[in-house]
Amino acid sequence: MWIDSHCHLDASEFGGESLAVAQAAAQAGVSAIVVPAVHKSNFDTVIKLGEHRADCFYALGIHPMYVPTSKEEDLLHLREKVSELMAGADTQKKLVAIGEIGLDYFVPALTQSPLKEKQEYFYVEQLKLARDFDLPVLLHVRRSQDIILKHLRRIKVSGGIAHAFNGSAQQARTFIDMGFKLGFGGAMTFTRALQIRRLATDLPLSAIVLETDAPDIPPSWLPEGANTPAQLPRIGAVLAGLRNLSLAEVAEATTVNAMHIMPRMQRA
Repeated sequence: MWIDSHCHLDASEFGGESLAVAQAAAQAGVSAIVVPAVHKSNFDTVIKLGEHRADCFYALGIHPMYVPTSKEEDLLHLREKVSELMAGADTQKKLVAIGEIGLDYFVPALTQSPLKEKQEYFYVEQLKLARDFDLPVLLHVRRSQDIILKHLRRIKVSGGIAHAFNGSAQQARTFIDMGFKLGFGGAMTFTRALQIRRLATDLPLSAIVLETDAPDIPPSWLPEGANTPAQLPRIGAVLAGLRNLSLAEVAEATTVNAMHIMPRMQRA
């Protein structure tokens, strides 16, 4: 049993075959996929994926790289949509987190005014939303871990996942101490990714969840853009090898971790 804690299953790279991609993942042993939204325009798309497949769950949020094309009223729309889903019938309880949200200080334009301030504003407002509805957050933390943590200290949320974690050991411990899990995926499979592999080896297994970020961040055996959630068990095998554990031990632990940090997955 494997959980892909972060997969953009609705991405255009899948050519409209998202349900078939999810089915292939299920046949490979992936029992659940969490699909984060990135923009107001795909909220309904990820919700429909959750409605069509019992093994698909979703998060709603505005990704920092989509902040430039987002409006302040989109935050109100997000709050209204979350409120509606949280109060909805059993079939609407597939919402498990607020995400993908956060900060990106890798893209040059996002590190300069006015977009730097705008993405920080969107991040803070979405943290408040997660706090108000007692939902975990799926965090985009590219070159922004310290600022991400600064706001988490001020706005208390019920944990979450630092997706595609690539920070320092000290930053990792800070996230863990604040009740967060760290997401590891395709980047961990490259032998040259020394820091990521060191963290994956040394951090408590109880702090790790697995993800593909498909179609992005392909593992070492795939070309760019070819990643799918079906690759998760093989990515898990890399983690098992790094930690000298059995595949079953890693599958069980990372599944328990994902269910713990996104408890609505257990109730849907």
